[in-house]
Amino acid sequence: MLPKIYQPQKIEKKIYRLWEKTGYFNPDKLPFNPSNKAFSIIMPPPNANDPLHIGHAVFVTLEDIMIRYHRLKREITLWLPGTDHAGFETQVVFEKKLEKEGKSRFEMTKEEFYKAILEYTKKNRKIVKKQLKLLGASCDWTREKFTLDKDIIKIVYETFEELYQDELLYRGKRIVNYCPKHKTAFSELEVKYLKEKGKLYFVRYKFKDNPTKFITVATTRPETIVGDMAIAVNPKDSRYKNFIGKEVIEPILKRNLPVIGDRRVDIDFGTGVLKITPAHDALDFEISKDNHLEMRQTLNFDGCFNELAGPLKGLKVQEAREKTILILKEIGALEKAEDYVHEVSHCYKCNTTIEPMIMDQWFISVSKPFGKNNKSLRDLAVEAIKTGKIEIIPKKFEKVFYHWMNNLKDWNISRQISWGIQIPVFYCLDGKNDLCKKKEGIIVSPFKRISRCPYCGSKNIKKDEDVLDTWFSSGQWPYATLLTTKKNDFDRFYPTSVMETGWDILFFWVVRMIMLGIYKTQKVPFKTVYLHGLVRDKDRQKMSKSKGNVIDPLNVASIYGTDALRMALVVGNSAGSDIIISEEKIKGYRNFANKIYNLSRFLLLSVKDFSLKKPKLSTKDKQILKEFQQIKKKVTFYLDNYRFSLAAETLYHYIWHKYADKIVEAMKPRLKNRKEKKRAEYVLVFIFKDLLVLLHPFMPFLTEYLWQKIPFKKKNPLIVEKWPL
Repeated sequence: MLPKIYQPQKIEKKIYRLWEKTGYFNPDKLPFNPSNKAFSIIMPPPNANDPLHIGHAVFVTLEDIMIRYHRLKREITLWLPGTDHAGFETQVVFEKKLEKEGKSRFEMTKEEFYKAILEYTKKNRKIVKKQLKLLGASCDWTREKFTLDKDIIKIVYETFEELYQDELLYRGKRIVNYCPKHKTAFSELEVKYLKEKGKLYFVRYKFKDNPTKFITVATTRPETIVGDMAIAVNPKDSRYKNFIGKEVIEPILKRNLPVIGDRRVDIDFGTGVLKITPAHDALDFEISKDNHLEMRQTLNFDGCFNELAGPLKGLKVQEAREKTILILKEIGALEKAEDYVHEVSHCYKCNTTIEPMIMDQWFISVSKPFGKNNKSLRDLAVEAIKTGKIEIIPKKFEKVFYHWMNNLKDWNISRQISWGIQIPVFYCLDGKNDLCKKKEGIIVSPFKRISRCPYCGSKNIKKDEDVLDTWFSSGQWPYATLLTTKKNDFDRFYPTSVMETGWDILFFWVVRMIMLGIYKTQKVPFKTVYLHGLVRDKDRQKMSKSKGNVIDPLNVASIYGTDALRMALVVGNSAGSDIIISEEKIKGYRNFANKIYNLSRFLLLSVKDFSLKKPKLSTKDKQILKEFQQIKKKVTFYLDNYRFSLAAETLYHYIWHKYADKIVEAMKPRLKNRKEKKRAEYVLVFIFKDLLVLLHPFMPFLTEYLWQKIPFKKKNPLIVEKWPL
């Protein structure tokens, strides 16, 4: 007999251990026909630097629903788990930990620092794994992977080498987005743009041949004047086209600068004149390359100006700006300053203003055609969506996808941090022969250490000190995992069925998986992309510690039960939309769990025959079962079409308002009637048995527990019954 009160805290861990013991999550151990259809999901690997948060609970719930559903459909089902070393993110978290302990990474060697982070992530990975289990994740732990596993790194290096051989990977001095605080570069996608109130300064540059005349430039960054290499105007601008070819005097250091013509100059911005600072602006860098201008890097990587900046040497950006304005005022070169609101790039992690800097970096060309089809990586990704090889849910994100892809820039994959996968490149510093010079001394060597240049024989070799962008390794996650787990996994499960993740990393991660997946395997990495929304509180505010509205998923699960949390995360929330969650909502589904539990107690007390041997039914009984058949079809349709909220709501309303309130109440008198008893028992038991199976993907712990307690005849020991349709 069931205890009077349902206490999920006492049964959930036992149920999970039972699943693990029986090999329920391993597709190799389930007694399904090996010719059955395969269904697979590669878990988006949580960062190995922190406990799980409510956002993780969302993906665990949604993916577990899909996995359990397809497992019940007798499909060969794999959910492959793993964790991400999360290079930059983890290093930032670990450095904060060191700071609290009164330590610094600068007190360690690079090797000691790496080992310390590795130990830290090992501990966190164990915590994350435990938390995933508490949330009911039915993934196959025998296939668990980590982005720093040796076999994963081998795949990553192979891809790096192939891209280099196909000339899609190149090294060069380019303008990158640089964070002076964290001292590393970022890709365009990792920069956040914030509107700021600033000033537009109008600065006069005198003409060399006639110092009484001048041309006025409007700039938001007067401190970069010391890095100017030209003044540019649009050749179509009638106001200035006659000035092209003349020289002006830069007002701070009195250097002579040419006036050049370039069609990229915006005639309508400011005065229509652009100062060209090649080393500290992306557009200026491109204009300078085409006009063969020199680079003048006046800002160091510590965020301070160097000796080329003259009177600004040693100053940080804001200090240099203030001093520049004073100098310009003193010499009469500042015409005016106007209030100006503009978007400024910031580091997504620390909010420091990003400085465009010239650095030697590795880039992946996303727009360069290659191979027999002469298509670029970007072309391959766009084609996969256009042809329907990959479906994005919700469809509205397709339009956003195309917009981003049309504006996608080459991907900077170098990171100036210690934690991560080392770039597998050495450089010859001598270049003793023409071959070495032609190769620019670049030696791509993924699997062995180089001590001598293979081109010229020099021993003067230097290893690249940077690590690969985390998104480069995680962008290979679907095929890298399946190529390194068990024999034939890649053939059985690739392309994977679904990639489920938050819409906010569609471009950070999903796009890159598509590009690299098609490049490496000639197949799409997944057939469907399901994007969930961001989690917000009941007032639709973003959750944050400062607001005090953060919900710890493991804490509320321990109070109300994991199944209640899972239902609260699903019901009322559709793909791509914000997920509204509150403790009151979770309490409500705790009550629903109690309702199901009490229905089970009623059946155990009132029903004696659980054989499910079908008696002769009345017309009314047949109608009840016919209506239930429609419910099963509806739930199945919703699950097949990724409408998880509607599937859960349908079951919730049927169980509470139809089965409990009407069917059970109508059957109570019949259970006491000797002639009606068997028919009433059959209807109640038949429906309840199927309800447990239908509800299992959403509320796995409660349904499994009740499945074990209710003595259905000829039932399997676990809920591995075939989906009841």
